[in-house]
Amino acid sequence: MYEYKYKSEVFKASAKFGEVKKGTTRGKDLDKLDELINQQAAEGWELAFQSIALDATLAQHKILLTFRKPKD
Repeated sequence: MYEYKYKSEVFKASAKFGEVKKGTTRGKDLDKLDELINQQAAEGWELAFQSIALDATLAQHKILLTFRKPKD
């Protein structure tokens, strides 16, 4: 039976972070999100759960990312 330790990060992105218009490159928020996930993976963390919520002002997404890795 595996035992894991967990850690969570909150990533904030603009409300339009997922929009990619034809002929344009991905947004900076998506690049930053990839960077965060890749950084955690390099440290041995695996993405276990994610949840996205739009804040009350409708101006920003908050993404909860939970990572896990086996306990030592």
